[in-house]
Amino acid sequence: MEEAIKLFYPKNNWDLTEFRKKQAEEIQIIADGKGPRSPRKQYPTSVIVYDNGEGQHPDKFESTFLSLVSGNKNNIHFVQGKYNMGGSGAIVFCGKKRYQLIASKRYTNDGDFGFTLIREHPKRETDKSKETWYEFLLINSKIPSFPIEQLELGLENRKFKTGTIIKMYSYQFPKGYSGFAQDLNQSINEFLFHPALPILTKDTAERYPNNKVLTNDLYGLNRRLLSEEQDYLDDKFSNEFEDAIIGKMKISCFVFKTKVRDFDLKRTKEIIQNRYFKNSMSVIFSLNGQVHGHYTSEFITRSLKLNLLRHHLLIHVDCTEMEYNFRKELFMASRDRLKDGEETQYLRSYIATQLSKKDGRLADIEKQRRQGVDIDTSSNTNDLLKKFTKNLPLDSDLMKLLSQTFKLDLKKKEKNPKKEKILSKKEKEEAPFDPQRYPSQFKLNRKNDGKTEVASIPLNGEKTIKFSTDVENDYFDRIDDPGELKISILNIVNNEEDGGNFPGEPKAPTELFNVVKSSPNKGTIKISLNPKDVLKVGDTTQMKVSLTSPTGGFDEIFWVKIVDAKKKDDQRPKPEDDSEPLGLPQLVFMYKEPNKKEKNQVSWDAVEEATGLHVDYHTVMVPAAEGDTLTSIYINMDSSVLKSFKSKYKNPNQDQLDLSNRKYFTSVYFHTLFLYTISKNRGYEIKQKVEDREELEHVDLGQYLKDLFDNFYSTFILNFGGMEEMMHGLGE
Repeated sequence: MEEAIKLFYPKNNWDLTEFRKKQAEEIQIIADGKGPRSPRKQYPTSVIVYDNGEGQHPDKFESTFLSLVSGNKNNIHFVQGKYNMGGSGAIVFCGKKRYQLIASKRYTNDGDFGFTLIREHPKRETDKSKETWYEFLLINSKIPSFPIEQLELGLENRKFKTGTIIKMYSYQFPKGYSGFAQDLNQSINEFLFHPALPILTKDTAERYPNNKVLTNDLYGLNRRLLSEEQDYLDDKFSNEFEDAIIGKMKISCFVFKTKVRDFDLKRTKEIIQNRYFKNSMSVIFSLNGQVHGHYTSEFITRSLKLNLLRHHLLIHVDCTEMEYNFRKELFMASRDRLKDGEETQYLRSYIATQLSKKDGRLADIEKQRRQGVDIDTSSNTNDLLKKFTKNLPLDSDLMKLLSQTFKLDLKKKEKNPKKEKILSKKEKEEAPFDPQRYPSQFKLNRKNDGKTEVASIPLNGEKTIKFSTDVENDYFDRIDDPGELKISILNIVNNEEDGGNFPGEPKAPTELFNVVKSSPNKGTIKISLNPKDVLKVGDTTQMKVSLTSPTGGFDEIFWVKIVDAKKKDDQRPKPEDDSEPLGLPQLVFMYKEPNKKEKNQVSWDAVEEATGLHVDYHTVMVPAAEGDTLTSIYINMDSSVLKSFKSKYKNPNQDQLDLSNRKYFTSVYFHTLFLYTISKNRGYEIKQKVEDREELEHVDLGQYLKDLFDNFYSTFILNFGGMEEMMHGLGE
């Protein structure tokens, strides 16, 4: 597809608004229907699609527009589709009667304007077929046609002369869709992540007389993200993978900010979800820029274990250059979801493994966001546990339940003030990174004399090699003037069993290694090498890694050696010490404005940043989890629930207030702890109906429990925590 764009549109400058909109008028999607529309009156909407492309002569309709499974696109590699069924797939959404109009005139302007009407055959009593079928209009056994110079069809800034028009009557949109220039535009942007050509969406003044924006161009979500990067993105990066089974694949990650402009976290999340995740697609798989399947945010929480990023991470998987036999097993012909087959499961597992690495970019981003509430509150937790376990033996059923989810052998790590001092000083002395548009340097981060191996790569293992540069982070991903990292094999020395070494013929790096190439990150570029079966222990390989640049590229040449995988020493488990504190989630108190003198308090804002969950007076508790492990329970000491609970005392003294506080945070902490533990151990999955849509989405367990406590559950456990009051009431 990219080659076709360079060939047919060599001077495209569509990143500029004026030129992009002019080109977008060649492909238009137009709303047609009665108006004005209002919440009370929702008239049916018909959709007109105009393409100023080849067009077809009337006598070719039956072998092109109206054909099925003829495969007339098979030999045109830069177009989508191979079954000739894409257009027919839309008919089922065209009202109750399934009407669709197709009209076209060949671009050579040497024929008539032809048209036909497709519909679902109205089933009659005389029909012997069990099922109905679709039929199209012929007049005197021919596609009807007539000569034209031009037609007024409601197109933007032009009359129809040649090309193709398709009209889908009474199109059934999902709930929540209204204006074409807004809602439909956003959805098409998502499904066409990187389209070949810009497109124009148009609504009508009859439908929305008060809408000032009736037309809007679109050019895919990728370009939209890059154009709005400063406002919405916190970070972005990409990795290129070359795997023996998958082939070549590029994964790009876009991490959104937790707060945009002057909006709070809750409003920011709403804006980001509506703007970039309208169809709940958090992980999208594309072919030639068109999305063919997706995962929801469930993948981010369950597979990547990155709970904090579930509403702020978009992952794009470019499948265009995958191995054909692998790729064809991934996608359905409908292009709306992935197949549930062996290849899809392998791909999901592979992506999860690569993106969830502890030293990876995503793990580092999540760690940085948690730092605002990274305080030691173990004393709070230990005091609470001492009281809880005072009359409760560790071999009780409750303790056994907790031990299934939480580690019971965690020791309190002693801080090394000298080490912390050194680290903080090192961080302060670190020079700020000054990115350049083009690299002026590229160096291997290891001593390299050209003879000695710079890295030993374990067989069946992986090794990461780092390079230093000064180029900006998006050098490989930017649309204008991107660079590239190239890897080649210069020489191979094989270590034969008889002891003889001999030089081998240079091969493509992917014949010897599974390769992962990362985009630059503050002056560092990484490649990861995983040896394939053709290599043996003792083999050495001379490699060249090149960073391209219009001012002249940079090369680094070095040797790597294949070694035997290291065997881990047997580590016998140490005996448990029952006196050690339990490794349970920390109890952390949060306030709207915490006391600066109290080291164990955090602010609402800090908790919002660290968990991605909104906090206000209605909030009672916010759980924080890393993967499946509950690490902290933040309890809101300024909640309206606590204030209401204290109000039962007319003139409370300090002891009564302290008692109320203890009952509040103790009840909330342990109810959260056991609800979380039981739900995890029993393998429950929580799903919630998506607003304005007939579908369910996966909800993180922590978010579910927060919502549970916000909606009267905490009031119940405080007022009937010991059940004495309830039993007394039942007795009466």
